Amino acid sequence: MKYLIAAAALVIIFAGCGSASYRDGEYSALSGKDERGAYAEVTLTIRGGKVTDCVFLTWQKDGSVKDEDYGKVNGEISNRDFYAKAQLAVRAMEQYRKEYMDSGSLDGVNAVSGATNSYNQFLEAVEKALEDAKM
Repeated sequence: MKYLIAAAALVIIFAGCGSASYRDGEYSALSGKDERGAYAEVTLTIRGGKVTDCVFLTWQKDGSVKDEDYGKVNGEISNRDFYAKAQLAVRAMEQYRKEYMDSGSLDGVNAVSGATNSYNQFLEAVEKALEDAKM
């Protein structure tokens, strides 16, 4: 019984360790650039000390957003394999955002094979934005 009480006390004591308090507001951060010069931007909305919204965009070197046209050349799909891979990354961006919002933690975000640059950029940008939001 003593061990059970001691274990419960330790759980209570350590439950608050490592949890950060965040200031309400909007916090944006950029990731570093990848080998092609592309980068990510995350904007977190914090209310009541918790993340209530997350916007995740990735940008090409030329400053254009990676969206449904990412992977096209002059508005046309000239290389189907490249376009498919590019669009996989676009879909992964939404998955990363959704998993983060659903789980409330970066630990709940799983990398998508073929979109690891976006995954790493997402993690980096969220961590930077959260660091800015810390009290």
